[in-house]
Amino acid sequence: MTQKSAAGTSQKVVVLADNETATGYRLAGAQVVEATAADAQAKLEELIVSGRYGLVAVDTGLIKDPATSTARIMRGRDLPIILPIPSLSDAFSSEQVDAKAYMGKLVRETIGFDIKL
Repeated sequence: MTQKSAAGTSQKVVVLADNETATGYRLAGAQVVEATAADAQAKLEELIVSGRYGLVAVDTGLIKDPATSTARIMRGRDLPIILPIPSLSDAFSSEQVDAKAYMGKLVRETIGFDIKL
């Protein structure tokens, strides 16, 4: 996935995720960088300073609050946008056993209303 910026340069979208989750994003056609909890912060910072990405989606199972954890390195930068995305463990934890309700909540929070199929 690429997107043209206002200056006409291409900006890519990338997902930073664990091995298990990465497969799903790849099947959806997204570019993925795999990480573990131990190396996720370093990989996120590499993605930021590379200048190749307009949006970096970060699995919150790897980095709980990616925007806060990158505040120093993002200072003075407009891009990339750091987008936290819920991890699989959040979706199917013991506290949240109803996957349909969880997905509905994500849709409501993202677009502002429910979609019924």
